[in-house]
Amino acid sequence: MSMPQPPAFPVSAVILAGGRATRMGGDDKGWVPLAGTPLIEHVLQRLRPQVDEVLINANRSEDRYRQLAPVIRDQHADFQGPLAGMLAGLAAARHDWVLFVPCDGPALPRDLMARFRAAVTPDTELVVAHDGEHLQPVVALLRRALLPSLRQALAEGERKTGAWFARHRMAVVPFADAPDAFVNLNSPDELAAYEARLLAGETS
Repeated sequence: MSMPQPPAFPVSAVILAGGRATRMGGDDKGWVPLAGTPLIEHVLQRLRPQVDEVLINANRSEDRYRQLAPVIRDQHADFQGPLAGMLAGLAAARHDWVLFVPCDGPALPRDLMARFRAAVTPDTELVVAHDGEHLQPVVALLRRALLPSLRQALAEGERKTGAWFARHRMAVVPFADAPDAFVNLNSPDELAAYEARLLAGETS
């Protein structure tokens, strides 16, 4: 007996590339090469088939990013973290559901949206990935209707993604079966180690 298919609904996606990347020496993480290809292009290759619109949230290298997809800036210039990028994304997206992913996620699951869609109920306000040990708050699907709540939270000084998520009806989707899905490439050493595995065909 086949499982019922989750309802198809259009989704905008926002790649979060607006951070400082201090642990990468301040380099713009989206353009850091992995096996000869910028991280942002690895992300786009996995993301585009799953969504209906792609935007990039960036606060520098904007002309370069704009060659790949439309670019949106944070509304404040002082790097207020992922929530600021989510605010910009919700404000700019065309569709009622908006998927957020980081610019340094080269192993993004190819079935990410299929799994997220399956978790959506009429009451769901946001869906977030879980790697088996921790929430992955920058891999999340948000209703655009959360925009006023997020704007207010940022105005009140909230910067913690998980704290704001907890205010809303959240579905958590496990990806423990995909250990590389949310690999963090926060330092040159982590990047080199993952690149070696990628080139050896040991990644998912």
